[in-house]
Amino acid sequence: MSKPSSATPETILKAEILRDAVYLASRAPSMHNSQPWRWVSEGKTLELFADPNRVIRSADNSGREALIACGATLDHFRVAMAAAGWIAHVERFPNPNNLLHVASIEFSPLEFVTEAHRRRANAILLRRTDRLPFAPPPDWDLVESELHATIDDDSVRLDVVADELRPQLAEASQLTESLRLYDSSYRAELQWWTADFEAGEGIPHSSLVSAAESDRVDIGRNFPVTHHSERRRSVAEDRSKVLVLSTYDDSHDAILRCGEKLSAVLLDATMAGLATCTLTHITEVETSRAIVAGLIGQTTTPQVLIRVGLAPSLDDVPPPTPRRSLNEVFEVREQDQ
Repeated sequence: MSKPSSATPETILKAEILRDAVYLASRAPSMHNSQPWRWVSEGKTLELFADPNRVIRSADNSGREALIACGATLDHFRVAMAAAGWIAHVERFPNPNNLLHVASIEFSPLEFVTEAHRRRANAILLRRTDRLPFAPPPDWDLVESELHATIDDDSVRLDVVADELRPQLAEASQLTESLRLYDSSYRAELQWWTADFEAGEGIPHSSLVSAAESDRVDIGRNFPVTHHSERRRSVAEDRSKVLVLSTYDDSHDAILRCGEKLSAVLLDATMAGLATCTLTHITEVETSRAIVAGLIGQTTTPQVLIRVGLAPSLDDVPPPTPRRSLNEVFEVREQDQ
């Protein structure tokens, strides 16, 4: 832990600190890297909005996954601000008549920044969505205990699918894909978001897997396959642990908080040296969601699954997925006099 500075803490939040934090927050995961959020700074307050124009309608008609993504970017932002020496005070859904207005945020100085604050913010840059197979995570009992401690929220629950139930989970994953086999709008959107062209959104081919690589992962969305050489051959099959984040109701508040906890779990795993892959295709179909709920023995509503495991240390680190420019997601408004 670093020592507190003897200097009086800044009481005026500099614009560049806010911009840097929004930049880090934009590294949060979202469905197909759609980045369905918009930040507006006005006076001493920062507002977070869900962007309805970036909802992937074929798979997320209700906007549930977009709201989870907004929760993830909100938690990323809070982490980034803490590393910069500021506490973010969040009011969720401040306007009950506008549910696109996700959060209103004000700030106060943090007494001092610890090394843990900095490491957690750095984990934002280190985290990747890794779709390749994982080796088993070491010291899992300890890691699982720490992850449960992170989920300190009455709205969200964390469960781990038992290893012996993995085949049933794989069947649910395949069922989801089978139900969409002839869904042309879903397939068209999937192709668009994985197109092989340079963009600040979507999933680049470097983040996708080949057919042979996909065969070694039994749980995952069926993306268009790539034709690059097979990677991570030392891991014959995926041996990850599968986490399930569930909510006790389907309220906007609960789903947003689930996104916040998704961010927290991903950063915890990254800090522990583990690889992660967020999965939402199973929870997009009611039948599959019910199967997942049965596998964890709960009456809660599964919202998102996460594969957690170990990637071989000699692997090349995959490049980060692209992000929209800051000017596209962040607006500064002059306060009315």
